[in-house]
Amino acid sequence: MSALSELSKLRTGGHQTPEQRAARRKETSRDNRAGYAFLAPWLVGLFAFTIGPMLASLYLSFTDYNLIQSPNFTGFDNIVRMLGDDRLHQSLRVTFTYVLVGVPLQLIVALGIALLLNKGMRGLPFYRSVFYLPSMLGGSVAVSLLWRQIFGTDGLINQLLRALGVDATIGYVSHPDYALWTLILLHVWTFGSPMVIFLAGLRQIPTMYYEAAALDGANSRKIFLRVTLPLLSPIIFFNLVLQVIGAFQSFTQAFIVSGGSGGPSDSTLFYTLYLYERGFTNFQMGYASAMAWLLLVIIAAFTAINFFAAKYWVFYDD
Repeated sequence: MSALSELSKLRTGGHQTPEQRAARRKETSRDNRAGYAFLAPWLVGLFAFTIGPMLASLYLSFTDYNLIQSPNFTGFDNIVRMLGDDRLHQSLRVTFTYVLVGVPLQLIVALGIALLLNKGMRGLPFYRSVFYLPSMLGGSVAVSLLWRQIFGTDGLINQLLRALGVDATIGYVSHPDYALWTLILLHVWTFGSPMVIFLAGLRQIPTMYYEAAALDGANSRKIFLRVTLPLLSPIIFFNLVLQVIGAFQSFTQAFIVSGGSGGPSDSTLFYTLYLYERGFTNFQMGYASAMAWLLLVIIAAFTAINFFAAKYWVFYDD
């Protein structure tokens, strides 16, 4: 009863003199100022480097700004141009293929490697670091150049095939039918980041579920499908959302492998690469801004779909 009374006093401020209430307000105000002082660097960065440029980009998307002359308001002209832009449509096809194929393959490989590592082995930290390393390097210029050499006409792949007696003369990164798939393979190779998250999730599954399933006579396949996957579904969902967003923003690999052109025959013309070309090669900043906002809408739509679908397959053990 006394505890409830104290809580009531704290909530209502009862039995406090005006001087005490003034002192309390002063103390609260001092705490708030200290809090805002700590938040100030982050707030400055948020408004100066995120919200401010976003608002500027939103305005420029309705103009024909070219970096030299002042922005000229054109209404929805950029959106109308986007509807008839064949290269933009090609960049969307390339990017959707890259995301819809690359992300599931990457997650499957990451989950498979995580399951292997979760079985327990000597030198686990070493293997975990080795597998994680491509995630740190996969988007770099150096690895993209290396990928170009591996899949070139006289690259490592063709040299191995020739050693096996195969007449390999195709340059995979310079052939329209294969170039995009080499980039998808590069994306799959960077499975380290989701793998580490999967491994952490597997370690959090209580062993009692596996013991109970084993006592019931469940085999490894049923244990994986009925125990591991449902309990790991929040981690799968988390990785899926992150990787989809990251894949839509991929740029460096296509820029380096194609020499910045999106070739051959626009087969590696990622959406971000075409946006860069419009903005920083053709200096069509207004059109590029409109493209940037379309990309934001696409990513938001995919994320919303993932969250909506999550209620049908993600299991939260709470």
